[in-house]
Amino acid sequence: MATVMQKIKDIEDEMARTQKNKATAHHLGLLKAKLAKLRRELLTPTSKGGGGAGEGFDVTKSGDSRVGLVGFPSVGKSTLLNKLTGTFSEVASYEFTTLTCIPGVITYRGAKIQSYMLINSSPYYAQDILILLDLPGIIEGAKDGKGRGRQVISTARTCNCILIVLDAIKPITHKRLIEKELEGFGIRLNKEPPNLTFRKKDKGGINLTSTATTTHLDLDTVKAICSEYRIHNADITLRYDATADDLIDVIEGSRVYMPCIYVVNKIDQITLEELEILDKLPHYCPISAHLEWNLDGLLDKIWEYLSLTRIYTKPKGMNPDYEDPVILSSKRRTVEDFCNRIHKDMLKQFKYALVWGSSAKHKPQRVGKEHELEDEDVVQIIKKV
Repeated sequence: MATVMQKIKDIEDEMARTQKNKATAHHLGLLKAKLAKLRRELLTPTSKGGGGAGEGFDVTKSGDSRVGLVGFPSVGKSTLLNKLTGTFSEVASYEFTTLTCIPGVITYRGAKIQSYMLINSSPYYAQDILILLDLPGIIEGAKDGKGRGRQVISTARTCNCILIVLDAIKPITHKRLIEKELEGFGIRLNKEPPNLTFRKKDKGGINLTSTATTTHLDLDTVKAICSEYRIHNADITLRYDATADDLIDVIEGSRVYMPCIYVVNKIDQITLEELEILDKLPHYCPISAHLEWNLDGLLDKIWEYLSLTRIYTKPKGMNPDYEDPVILSSKRRTVEDFCNRIHKDMLKQFKYALVWGSSAKHKPQRVGKEHELEDEDVVQIIKKV
């Protein structure tokens, strides 16, 4: 591990010394590829004794969505977890109080969760909707294996949304440091996957085509990056002004793209003028966990960023069940997804579905299993006789 970390440091130092211009683009692209490969080694679990998830981090992903709280020690993650979920997470006035991964429970907009967890690789079960994880405080250098940061970020990669919890009375540089740690482990915040095509082939060398003006990548830089990965034959198509980092992300293929909310805590301790400055932060949500200020606003933002869909069931001859909705992702919300969420064998008996709009006042629409559902639709499944 020390060898890998030293190599990472050497490359980062060399990149810091290298001026960024057209003449050095080829060299910097090669260094970035080397760096990405080394960081992948840090993320890959080692042999036994080398530290997999680690004590308190073996949390099986269940339910529909998982939200991770990430931040420096003593920014108020545990207090926030306690206020939102009622789950006890140790809170103290000194740093590094949370030493394990603590799951919590949120019931919001009809979405419910049941969870059970014991530390030390015991089973964790979650049902229905929202998991909130209080991840131990990230320290600078986590991406290089320092402290327990590796386990923290490995767990964060399994989340559907990240909450970066910041202390309003401490420098916003914490935000940049945490982003750097997450980026180093392949987590891309509030970004879409690169709009480029990379296809390996058996022969023909490296071919680069572009449908847009490019200023960062040329054929020599692309060849240098591919050579580091021992790729000598590939077709690459750029549809925008992609960077070396974008190409490396596609080649690595292990990047995680997820929404992120910057939760600025302890706003009761700053002035209105300071709050206005912080308000310019993108994807920002101001709160005071201790005084419970704007927690409803945070829950609304979490729901928005998770982009979830509530579907109410209506058994034949009965009223819709508005208390216990079926929760679907907005990206997978067809009638077929709805059936699979209830029971995997339901589609075998499926004939058609009756769907009422969110108001459930107009006549139902008869649809097939490919029909896309909207939030708060009411669905009745008609089975084959």
